[in-house]
Amino acid sequence: MTNQTLTLDDRLYRYLLDHSVKEAAVLRALRQETAQHPMAQMQIAPEQGQLMALLVQLLGAKKTLEVGVFTGYSALVVALALPPDGRVVACDVSAEYTAIAQRYWQQAGVADKIDLHLAPAADTLDQLIAAGQTDSFDFAFIDADKSSYPTYYEQALKLVRPGGLIAIDNVLWSGRVADPATQDNRTKAIRAFNAALYQDDRIVLSLVPIADGLTLALKRS
Repeated sequence: MTNQTLTLDDRLYRYLLDHSVKEAAVLRALRQETAQHPMAQMQIAPEQGQLMALLVQLLGAKKTLEVGVFTGYSALVVALALPPDGRVVACDVSAEYTAIAQRYWQQAGVADKIDLHLAPAADTLDQLIAAGQTDSFDFAFIDADKSSYPTYYEQALKLVRPGGLIAIDNVLWSGRVADPATQDNRTKAIRAFNAALYQDDRIVLSLVPIADGLTLALKRS
């Protein structure tokens, strides 16, 4: 027994998948296709997707936000967890990557739930704020360029309602955030972001050691 988070070797990770993840066939197919992509490392893990779907359902979410779509797994897993009148506002700049996403959204029958904006995410979020959509989203997921995390977070904090949740990916950065010898700009940006959120009294915080690290920030009432 241990009072620290277990290190998952391949055998224990397989056990976790076999005894937890119940992945829809369309999600598995998308994940398998993405695994062949040159940027496959950008794909979230299936156990993280399942956790996000559970959180969305616990929130009773109907309106969600995504910053960084890639091939669409996270948007798809959330859309599948939403009620029939639920909506995902998804932000990305790549028509190439999101073409794969849209194919699977159509196949899953949730394309009408997902409003894709192909533009810089900060611009799209500013437009949502200007349109009076502050405090109207139940859930937001941020998984895009790391240097812009502070901007996306502040915008999401305006858009998410009190009692809503913001999830931010890659906050453990393959362990590099804890390695003082690693001083590249992206690692330093994530360190600074993590430190800022730790001091942010506007949220209730939990950094979950799942996949590459997932921060959960509950917006206080």
